Amino acid sequence: MAIQVGSKIVGTPDLFSPFKMGKFDLSHRIVLAPLTRCRAIDEIPNEALLKYYTQRSTPGGFLITEGSLISQTASGFPHCAGIYKDEHVEEWKKVVDAVHDKGAIIFCQLWHVGRVSHNEYQPEGGAPISSTNKPVSDKWSLLKPDDSHAHCSVPRALTIPQIYEVVNDYRQAALNAMRAGFDGVEIHGAHGYLIDQFTKQAINDRTDEYGGSLENRLRFLLQVVQAVAQAVGPAHVGVRISPAIDHFDASDPDPLALGLGVVERLNNLQAELNSRLAYLHVTQPRFTAQGTLAKPAEEALADSQLLLKIRQAYDGTFVSSGGYTKELGMEDVAQGNADLVAYGRLFISNPDLVERFRSNAELNKYDRSTFYTHDPVVGYTDYPFLGQEVGSTQ
Repeated sequence: MAIQVGSKIVGTPDLFSPFKMGKFDLSHRIVLAPLTRCRAIDEIPNEALLKYYTQRSTPGGFLITEGSLISQTASGFPHCAGIYKDEHVEEWKKVVDAVHDKGAIIFCQLWHVGRVSHNEYQPEGGAPISSTNKPVSDKWSLLKPDDSHAHCSVPRALTIPQIYEVVNDYRQAALNAMRAGFDGVEIHGAHGYLIDQFTKQAINDRTDEYGGSLENRLRFLLQVVQAVAQAVGPAHVGVRISPAIDHFDASDPDPLALGLGVVERLNNLQAELNSRLAYLHVTQPRFTAQGTLAKPAEEALADSQLLLKIRQAYDGTFVSSGGYTKELGMEDVAQGNADLVAYGRLFISNPDLVERFRSNAELNKYDRSTFYTHDPVVGYTDYPFLGQEVGSTQ
């Protein structure tokens, strides 16, 4: 295990080693991953969210919120929290203050689902927005506002002036998050949502300056990052990408070139701004919507080498997530493959995950059937802490 001597870390780091993420001093490297939980009724953060996040807060710990909607057109799931209205800001303040009282650091993930939506979520029943007019294939479905399942609606491709408007939506949402007291924001550019719909060749069929070449397909992402970084400061901005994941048809024939292309542009932007971003967050290819994907050894090795090349190329803090166990996290931190490791499903069912990892305690098993229900307690804040009976929560 590494120890801190003055400002330096001596020894081999692990999940429990301190880490300086830019201006933030973290006491350990176990991060709460952003997780859609559908508990913010009518988009409003509430007491259930306050309890959920504070349960998972530790002194010097780092939390990333669920994807928070940047505008009226951003939604594609029921009861996701917003960050585009004054009411959202005021209610998020209560959550952030409670997390800070526990000594933790919290970033708000900025989210727009793009074409992964349904007309019923859109203003006046309009078409979802995207880089394209192509709909998500019928192999994917979503939850409508009444919790029934449906296929995604046919989207409409944004015009260039409309793209500028969405960039400003991200910028304003970031400013709103800082007004709410968040320590920073994470731009969700992964998993087949709006930004990923521009970056991936399988989706982006544009013939203007936002389509075709890698340079063009990355233009929207970089404009968003630049606008947000200039608004709130680079040190308060993280970026999440998933170049090797085909969630909601978001595939690319050359994920390594895509990932390295993002890194090159982020590195250049950091140089221009004379300041590093807070971090780059990349999802492991083994992640799927249904669980961790077991791949043949040769394919898994190729995936890990792809992520390692992206990690080695990026000039800054690297966060990795997707299907991690404690052992995999310890290994990746020790080998320098990641600075921080974000946990999702294990953090859902183990609010005291950091302590359970530290003491090698048994983990609660998660119940996937309750991931996206709207109950303020069941499957949300009712998982027991160490030494508690099931149904007894802090």
